[in-house]
Amino acid sequence: MLTELLTRHAADLPGAVALVARGDQVEVAVVGSADVGGTVPMARDSLFRIASLTKPIVAAAVMLLVDDGELALDDPIARWLPELAAPMVVRTPAGPVDDVVPAVRPITVADLLTFRCGYGFAADMTLPAVDLLLQVLGHPVAPPRNLSPDEWMAALAQVPLLHQPGEGWLYGTGSSIQGVLIARVSGRPLPEFLAERLFEPLGMADTGFSVPTPALGRFTSAYRPGEAGLRLIDAPEGQWSVPPQFPSGAAGLVSTADDLLAFGRFLLAEGAVGDHRLLTPESVRRMTTDHLTPAQREAGRMFLDGQGWGYGGSVDVEARDPWHVPGRYGWIGGAGTAWHVLPATGTVTVLLTQVEMTSPEPTRLMREFWAHTA
Repeated sequence: MLTELLTRHAADLPGAVALVARGDQVEVAVVGSADVGGTVPMARDSLFRIASLTKPIVAAAVMLLVDDGELALDDPIARWLPELAAPMVVRTPAGPVDDVVPAVRPITVADLLTFRCGYGFAADMTLPAVDLLLQVLGHPVAPPRNLSPDEWMAALAQVPLLHQPGEGWLYGTGSSIQGVLIARVSGRPLPEFLAERLFEPLGMADTGFSVPTPALGRFTSAYRPGEAGLRLIDAPEGQWSVPPQFPSGAAGLVSTADDLLAFGRFLLAEGAVGDHRLLTPESVRRMTTDHLTPAQREAGRMFLDGQGWGYGGSVDVEARDPWHVPGRYGWIGGAGTAWHVLPATGTVTVLLTQVEMTSPEPTRLMREFWAHTA
């Protein structure tokens, strides 16, 4: 059934991998090729740029540090990120970036995790503060600026907040800041911390911020839809063939379907891997619980589709479609990827393609895939 579903979309995609796991029962479908030329067959272990599926993984890493006692959710982040010790906020969201007032309270760790830190993308990307954010840090779909984490933080500090800390939900930037926070709190680069504390214990051997040379043959090409068809935007030997100067906590990882299955099962097991516990059940519960007010969910509807937000991913709170099950947690990636866990049924779903999304709305294939798994 999964194979039939993917095959129906073969005209729009070079290939795809889909996985649905219900307990120990795992269904996997693989169709097409890793490139439009059909030179490399798609495989179950093909590597994909997972884009924003990076966000829940990085949120879990923050919670590792919380469980370690290295930081607390209500800690002001200025202790480790002094660049944001005295943020300014635009007086009104539509106002000019030089009409600002001081933040009424510090930005906390919880503000970063819930995307209520005041930085991020809004439904209206033309707002002056959002436009400046794009100018300073670069557009999400553009090649990354060649900045180190320290340089990135210095650039971010030039931009005023769109909302007071805790008041409004804004997409994306909170995860990038989380990546820098993890590195500074742990005293290790983000890729090293994730590899040692998450990927190695979970057996996620193919997940990282770059693809080693021996694995490039499994790495899919990335494409953007256009009037003339699919346009290549990154080849296997391109951006991810070398470690990045700025490892993005928002969208920097590559991974496979089985690695994402391992991460999903880890959350379904409330933070345990076999007899070893990495996260406390309370930390997993916080990650997978909606933290937004109705007004914040409504303001973020373009991204959230009416659902809530936990730490690093959305949380279904409203059964708007058959696949929306209260408590369903996960996210989608602009590279054409989707990953969710359903605690109520013990299900993990993974869909990986290499064609970039054209809007924040889930693609038709994503919706059909979720309907199939409902």
